[in-house]
Amino acid sequence: MWGAVSDVASQLSPAELADLCALADGTLPPERRAEVEARVAGSPELQELLERQRQAVIATRTLVSDEPSSSLQGAVEGLGRGRARSRRLVPRIAFAGALAAAAAVVAAILLSGGPGAPTVADAARLATEAPAQPAPHPAGTAGTRLAIGVQGVAFPDFARAYGWRAVGVRHGRIDGRDATVVYYRKGGRRLAYAIVAGSGLPTPAGGQTEVRGAVPYRAVRLNDRLVVTWRRGGHTCVLVGDAPRPELVKLASWPLSPSR
Repeated sequence: MWGAVSDVASQLSPAELADLCALADGTLPPERRAEVEARVAGSPELQELLERQRQAVIATRTLVSDEPSSSLQGAVEGLGRGRARSRRLVPRIAFAGALAAAAAVVAAILLSGGPGAPTVADAARLATEAPAQPAPHPAGTAGTRLAIGVQGVAFPDFARAYGWRAVGVRHGRIDGRDATVVYYRKGGRRLAYAIVAGSGLPTPAGGQTEVRGAVPYRAVRLNDRLVVTWRRGGHTCVLVGDAPRPELVKLASWPLSPSR
């Protein structure tokens, strides 16, 4: 369900998102309420998104009204130690900032599917680990696919078209989901191509998006690495490695059918 909700959320304009947030916290002007409520009523995904936003509002207000714990306050006050000139001001300012940050974290957890929900960053981290198994064999004679895939989505064979040869495989799990990584080499450079089982993961914010064949390819920096992510057959794919963005997007969009 959350994969569909995140898809709908990514398609909303900033004004539509603002309306949804205002409806959740009760600040939507009366003249706008009927229109927004009618739109939400016609979409189960928007209803789920609104409910999660309402939970985030409640959690945020609880954080603001509750007395801070001694452990949290002590940790925040520790930020001011060693800065004698601002020792009297920093704890108060830092605590206010930490409270706001904590509220933001609660909202982010609720709106991203909960604390355990896998992310593209998790897949990218798995892709940076070393291969654990030998390279897969090509599938058939066309020279386009490898004899390995995830739930019907095959990994590409870049060797004939681009000179990137598969050199290893790693299977892992990301917050309970299976994920497979195939590693490629070309000269001294390495690529890692990951496919995550299950429905698509939320698309990370920021970066650059390039659409090829009606498929959006998002290039972002995660942990100082350039990552390209997209969906094939409903699954999230991640490509990371020693290549500039145009080359990564070209490889990611290399013509394989959406489900193969």
